[in-house]
Parts: sequence; structure tokens; C-alpha cells
Amino acid sequence: MKLHTFGVAALMVLATLRPAAQSPTIQSDALKDWTNMKDTMTKIADAMPEDKFGFKPTPAQRSFGEQVLHVAGANVGLIQTLGGKTAAPAINQKATSKAEIVKALTDSYDYGIAVLKEQTDQSMLEAVKGPSFIGTATRAKIVWNTIGHAWDEYGAMTVYLRLNGVVPPASRR
Repeated sequence: MKLHTFGVAALMVLATLRPAAQSPTIQSDALKDWTNMKDTMTKIADAMPEDKFGFKPTPAQRSFGEQVLHVAGANVGLIQTLGGKTAAPAINQKATSKAEIVKALTDSYDYGIAVLKEQTDQSMLEAVKGPSFIGTATRAKIVWNTIGHAWDEYGAMTVYLRLNGVVPPASRR
């Protein structure tokens, strides 16, 4: 009986030593979704060969590289409305090399990660003045609108890849 009691007591002590699973929070969910979007967008940008970054499906459309830069610029512009202390990166909207364009994209996501790490659940629920098409909204809404914008552009970018014989990363098995 004493051995059994000791065993139960030991298990209880060990259970308290294990790290408790973190409960999701608004801030942690936003950070996770933002980081996942960075991975998705970086993979699609990397998938296009460098010599195709100037490809346009029609003359009126953006080139593939311009699409990537558009996402980078939108990320920075929208995340700035959260009012973080982290300095925003400069995005060269005239960049033409794959390396510079992909760096602008990753810099925009790294900036978002830094600003999101500054947030708390309380600050994510506070209203800030967003761009005119969003208006006054919570920081959380602005983050998820920014992610939604990137998903829209990702959809367009998959067409650019397929028109150039490249299978989008998410479609590879």
C-alpha cells in the first residue's frame, strides 16, 4: 500500500513538472497565422524561376515580381496601422531581381512578426484607424484582413506559375 501511495504521489509530482499546454490567445493565433502565411508566400515566390519574375499574363497586369512586391508593400502599410514600436522596413517597389523581391517579402513578414510580438490580447482588441477600405477596426481584424489579402494574391500568383509550367508548392505531392 505504501509503495502504491508513493507511486501515485510521484506521478502527481511529475505531472506538475510537465509544461502545461498553452491555451490559444488572440495574439498567439494571429502570430501563428501570420507566420504560416510567411511560409506560404515565401514558397510561392521561391517557386518562380528568376527569369520569369517579369512575366505578365497580359500587358495590363502586374508582373509576378510586382505581385510579390505588392504583397510586401501591403503587409508593411497595413501592419503599420497597428502602431508598433518596431521600425518598418523600406520596400523598394522598383526592385527587379528575385533576391531583392523575395527579401522585401520576407522583411515585410518579419516586420509583422515583430509588431505582433509587441501585442497582447487586450491590445489586439483595441480599435485603431485602419486604411479607408477597412476604417476603424480592431488590430486583430487588420491582421486577418492583411492575411486575407495575401491569400487573394496567392491565388493570382498560382496562375502565373501554372502559365509558366510550374506547379505551385501547395499542389505538389
